[in-house]
Amino acid sequence: MRLSTTLSIYIGREFLIGIGVALFALGALIFLFDLVELSRRAANKPTATMAIVLQLAILHLPYMVQRVIPYAFLIGVMLVLARLTRTSELVVTRASGTSVWQFLFPGIVLSVIVGAFVVTVFNPLAASLLWRYEQLEARYIEGHASSLAVSSSGLWLRQADDYGESVIHAQRITEPELTLHEVVIFRYQGKDEFAQRLDAATAQLKSGYWLLRDVLSTGPNHVAQRHEQHRFATELTISQIQENFASPETLSFWEIPNFVALLERAGFSALKHRVYWHSVFAGPALLSGMVLIGAAFTLRLSARNRGAGWLIALGIVAGLLVYVFSDVVLALGIAANIPAPLAGWAPGVMAVLLGGAMLLHIEDS
Repeated sequence: MRLSTTLSIYIGREFLIGIGVALFALGALIFLFDLVELSRRAANKPTATMAIVLQLAILHLPYMVQRVIPYAFLIGVMLVLARLTRTSELVVTRASGTSVWQFLFPGIVLSVIVGAFVVTVFNPLAASLLWRYEQLEARYIEGHASSLAVSSSGLWLRQADDYGESVIHAQRITEPELTLHEVVIFRYQGKDEFAQRLDAATAQLKSGYWLLRDVLSTGPNHVAQRHEQHRFATELTISQIQENFASPETLSFWEIPNFVALLERAGFSALKHRVYWHSVFAGPALLSGMVLIGAAFTLRLSARNRGAGWLIALGIVAGLLVYVFSDVVLALGIAANIPAPLAGWAPGVMAVLLGGAMLLHIEDS
């Protein structure tokens, strides 16, 4: 039996309302918890006013909502199907010869449409606001600003000491010892008085200093000098430099490929960004898998109404296990233990296979 257009629209609308309610509830909880946590962190920061804290919580919310959308699909589908079972609407529909796949088709279509919207529209918005959030967090909560930038012209670093500030530019970098190539260092006395320029073939980061090789030193108050080696003091560490990279979450789905090219041209590994890009791209598959998992647990209620709470709880636990599996696989991908495409797509594919297998078992039983 083919599902009628009217019934398909009705089921799709119910799914949309249920998922929307679940997403709103999860978003409200996240916002409140985030607001409390940011208030706690800002307690001893005189510049972090309540207005700043509220702004931070609002800027952080879209990214967190993006993360819980799959879970909202799981909860929303389970609540809708449980209600339709309780009112016998689902029982009557299935008794008329409608298969599980026909009944869930509107939900699958909805997951693909919403997933495509999240990837192409909502993700860029969330990434932009998260970038702004991290800038304000670094300034008002953590008390420091980013000291690194990567652009088409190379790598830029900024550091400060008792003498003043220094700006370091390099055309490229090699890891893991963190060696800069074609280096130019501009030294300033205080913040704006130019004092010295150092040109070096390479600069290798050591403990407490940069080891410059083949150095030319120039400046307004002394003649040019050449040095085979020169130590340039720094408090920067490899971990601090790596932490200052733009995190993949602050880049939109459309921006990541270009940023990956920039990183690799500069000599850095872009594996983390590649894995994240594939995980965002696989979003519609994960949403579809959550619809199938939620339905697989809730449709058992049509056969027996007792134990409904346990079945829904098991469905939520299954969703949590998918999230745990996702974190593990993404970590393996970032560590280069598995290919980036596999790491990004595995959670969604696993959710679809798991939910599909459970539904096939229900249909055959």
